[in-house]
Amino acid sequence: MAKKEFTVTPYEAEGKIDYNKLIDEFGVERLNDAVLQRIKKHTKELHLFLRRKVFFAHRDINWLLDQYEKGNKFFLYTGRAPSGPVHIGHLLPWIFCKWLQDKFGAEMWFQFPDEEKFLFKQDLTFEDTNKWMNENMLDVIALGFDPKKTRFIIDTKHANIMYKEACKVAKKITFSTIKASFGFTDSNNIGSIFYTSMQAVPAFLPSVLKGKNIPCLIPLGIDQDIHFRISRDVMPKLGYYKPAIIHNVFLPPLTGIGGKMAASGANESSIWTTDSEKDVEKKIKKYAFSGGRKMFFEPDDKKLQRIHNDYKSGKMLTSELKEVLIEKINSFLKEHQKKREKAKSQVDKFVNWN
Repeated sequence: MAKKEFTVTPYEAEGKIDYNKLIDEFGVERLNDAVLQRIKKHTKELHLFLRRKVFFAHRDINWLLDQYEKGNKFFLYTGRAPSGPVHIGHLLPWIFCKWLQDKFGAEMWFQFPDEEKFLFKQDLTFEDTNKWMNENMLDVIALGFDPKKTRFIIDTKHANIMYKEACKVAKKITFSTIKASFGFTDSNNIGSIFYTSMQAVPAFLPSVLKGKNIPCLIPLGIDQDIHFRISRDVMPKLGYYKPAIIHNVFLPPLTGIGGKMAASGANESSIWTTDSEKDVEKKIKKYAFSGGRKMFFEPDDKKLQRIHNDYKSGKMLTSELKEVLIEKINSFLKEHQKKREKAKSQVDKFVNWN
């Protein structure tokens, strides 16, 4: 049997990923110009992640905009399973969420499923997940979310309002569905089988708490889509809207071996938000396969095009292109790290809301 060209699951993303094939395989819609123009009608400009096709596919964005135009404002939901430090690839959907919050005045519900990695990784303890959750929160807050409109949901802390709703979801999902969707076997622990039910809850929890049906938009990496395909099947059975979803591509590892920048594995493949300027310089000079990552950090389209043209023509050398990337990333991280330090005094505003 021929080896698959690439693999994308909630647990791994490997190989040279063909996003066109993923659109067909996952049954999502391409984020085309017509949809982008509908978004621009409300935002007056397009985020560079939309212009550059960093977000490339969706589920039900047109429906979501229909609701918004009728006066039924949506809320945002995304998250982070805390099991290690944050790298710059993790920031892509969060940065975009911040922009959406600003442009649409949307509430942001950010889930920290501290039990997920505990259940899926044998050597991980709750002490570990708590440590990393406290660190990861700083990276989210540092991006500038409005504390009056942003709620952090910690599964074990907020279980009092989540568990009953998760049980309602779980009652509608069969074991055979979970096995077929995630490739689980009879050796998987029962906590991992239940987990998708907890991940579904924030997509309708504001509707529960406010006693009315509120649309939800979930920006996420396309590897997490499977969780919400299941949720989208279940939520109408519980009387709630299916969440709309917008999918981003992966930030590739520095080593250029395919897949995505990983939170685990070789340190040289990822740039952490806490890396020093020297760390960044060393990693890019020694390990970066190309300077392509600049597309995420240079907002000026014309300048980016000049860099592209100069490099393609040979006018700019690879070493010079890497210098551009080093400067861009270090400039971003310098400001991010200042805000990250200030975030330490703000955590309670985001956590203690209920």
